[in-house]
Amino acid sequence: MTGPKVFETPGALAGQEGTQLGPTEWLLIDQDRVNGFADVTGDHQWIHVDVERAKDGPFGGTIAHGYLTMSLVNFFLPQLIEVQGFTHAVNVGADRLRFLAPVKVGSRIRGVGEIVTVEEIKGAIQSVVRVTVEIEGSDKPACVVDTISRYFP
Repeated sequence: MTGPKVFETPGALAGQEGTQLGPTEWLLIDQDRVNGFADVTGDHQWIHVDVERAKDGPFGGTIAHGYLTMSLVNFFLPQLIEVQGFTHAVNVGADRLRFLAPVKVGSRIRGVGEIVTVEEIKGAIQSVVRVTVEIEGSDKPACVVDTISRYFP
């Protein structure tokens, strides 16, 4: 891990489009995490939680929910970027979410990022950071999503 890229103010993001962020540390995706996500969301589809049945399934075992993988972007973002010097910030949402490869239970994932856009909107600085969730040993990422943050100086 290289540590987060630090920006002392939201305004310091200006002109940083194309800046590469990360990678983060690897994170193990274990069955307990998948089961916990299933409990919270009510999504107990067998491909995620039935270890025995999933052995005969298309992936040879259980896989993480796509939305679990996406939710871990919030875990990776502070490891990728740190913006300081604002009164408050909001998560505006996400664009262009794609699930490109399943995350098998027992795999390790990490995040890498890129600052895509920075603009002033309604007295705030808004940035779009594209986060790619990589799977250790895989040529395809698990997930790519553009996260949108707004910082109020």
